[in-house]
Amino acid sequence: MLSSELLEIIGPAVAAGLMIALTHAPLGIEVLRRGIIFIDLAVAQIAGLGLVVGNMFIHDMFIHDPSPWLIQFVALSCAVAAGLFFRKVETTMPERQEAIIGCTFVLAASLALLLLADHPHGGDEVKHLLSGQMLFVTWTDLAKHAPIYALILLAWFSRPKVRNNIGFYLLFALAITSSVQLVGVYVVFASLILPALAAVRVRQPHLVAWLCGVVAVLSGIAFAAVFDMPTGPVIILSYTATALAIRGVRMVNWDQKT
Repeated sequence: MLSSELLEIIGPAVAAGLMIALTHAPLGIEVLRRGIIFIDLAVAQIAGLGLVVGNMFIHDMFIHDPSPWLIQFVALSCAVAAGLFFRKVETTMPERQEAIIGCTFVLAASLALLLLADHPHGGDEVKHLLSGQMLFVTWTDLAKHAPIYALILLAWFSRPKVRNNIGFYLLFALAITSSVQLVGVYVVFASLILPALAAVRVRQPHLVAWLCGVVAVLSGIAFAAVFDMPTGPVIILSYTATALAIRGVRMVNWDQKT
């Protein structure tokens, strides 16, 4: 009985973590190639701001029980608007792009904090937005978001041209909107950048990044469950340790070859 209950809790978290790891690996590699490292933080925070607006503002001011799809639409609209804005910055002011991305992140984070300042559960909402609550993810949540990840991966690998220009930003916004709801802003950043760093200058970067993500998710959730620790921070530490281990193995192999 205990094992089935544990599986019911951990199973969706593992599935969500693996879906995100597989989808974020190619996106993170592209982010690193473009040199726009903090775009994931900015877009995730802006999508989170959309969730705050949908869950708090619309609920309190206009609709007592807003549809989840309405909240999803608000969050996605914010993320897409951010993607279009950053694409415009990339084409008009590339030398200032990272600075503008950083400022946008701080602005979105500040607005979210202001909106939640007087909310009775504001502290919990901020914690959920930043570090997520993976163990509260349900199979219903996965059923809602899995088709989105599948669509992104299908478009990414079957239509390589979609990675160029505005297509990248739209797919990125779509992925981040789902991911920030499942795992929070911090895990989104870790799952994008750390596997990409582990895969720098390898022949098959996607395979290495995928390996890093899968190992990090499985080991992180297992460690968090066994020691009853917060899943989000543990997974971030697991991503870091896994990426460093992969880089260490590569350095050892390089020294042996030379």
